[in-house]
Amino acid sequence: MTPTHDKTRHCTRRAFLRVEKNGDALIDVHVVPNAAKTQPMGLHGEAGHLALRHRLHAPPVDGKANQALVEWLAACLEVPPSAIALVHEETSKRRQPRLSAQAAAQAAWNVLLMTAHPPEK
Repeated sequence: MTPTHDKTRHCTRRAFLRVEKNGDALIDVHVVPNAAKTQPMGLHGEAGHLALRHRLHAPPVDGKANQALVEWLAACLEVPPSAIALVHEETSKRRQPRLSAQAAAQAAWNVLLMTAHPPEK
């Protein structure tokens, strides 16, 4: 197994996160635009169709919510925003960002995985 796959191998155990054969990572995200503040809210959906639930302060106008999602993911994973592309459903609440294989190998996955289970207050 290559070092790239070693680092992203744990990601395949998360229903909302898949690693493709080429090493790219796909993340299923359910967004809630126009929120009071940008923050992760755990998981959304049923078994087999889970997504990270994420509230975005940005409105769903002129791609602002998409841009806010990419910027948040980039900051969370500690990768450049250019390494993230939205590949499906850019105008619905369900988004699917793709992280390039090179960025996936260097990403801070533990931060993103913790957002799936935010600490209780």
